[in-house]
Amino acid sequence: MSGADLPRRLLAELVGTGLLVTVVVGSGIAAQQLSPGQVGLQLLENSTTTALGLSVLILLCGPVSGAHFNPVVSAVDWLLGRHSSSGLSGQEVLAYTTTQLLGSIGGAVLANVMFGLSALQVSHKPRTSMGLWVGEVVATAGLIALIVVLARTGRAALSAAAVGAYIGAAYWFTSSTSFANPAVTVGRVFSDTFAGIAPTSVPGFVLAQLVGGILGAGLAAVLYPDAGQAAARVVVPHPASAAPVPREAP
Repeated sequence: MSGADLPRRLLAELVGTGLLVTVVVGSGIAAQQLSPGQVGLQLLENSTTTALGLSVLILLCGPVSGAHFNPVVSAVDWLLGRHSSSGLSGQEVLAYTTTQLLGSIGGAVLANVMFGLSALQVSHKPRTSMGLWVGEVVATAGLIALIVVLARTGRAALSAAAVGAYIGAAYWFTSSTSFANPAVTVGRVFSDTFAGIAPTSVPGFVLAQLVGGILGAGLAAVLYPDAGQAAARVVVPHPASAAPVPREAP
């Protein structure tokens, strides 16, 4: 990829990741206030808003940066594309990841301020168990496999709807409620609400997400051995990509 438009892509990743965390945390705060004591309803409100918000943000920022919003997605983009000279470079992965982490923290602070809470707070909600870690492996593996396969099969334009739908569903079928994103995980540390996660729980979640990312990329590569050629089109095609991958049979 050309580095000429890197600042513009980083801005898109900063805004997109930040607003994603604002959606997650803000809807969690609203759910907690609107439905006190009703955890199932709170989760429904939080998951529905996140699914819809994520889809919109992919449409908004995808044409500029690819709408990664996730260090695992950026790392897999580099990993799959390094042999075919497509996707992000190592330096770009570092820049994307740093920007995503900064955006996630800013997004949590924005949500706190909007709802009249202390701007800077730290969650006290522990999320530590083998079941939760397995849930994060499953959630992240499915997300990565979906993104890579859509790009490889020329259907990346469907990513906004498909990724939003997957994350919304994974809120319910995984034990961890599908964080599936190290940046979002870090951002949620700064929300002492329904959506938060205690700092001590972050390492386990991030490690599980990295494992899930490797498994998801591995599955996509086994199903489609030439998946790396589409790395530059993850999550959606954008100006730094080469020509679109034509649709073809597996």
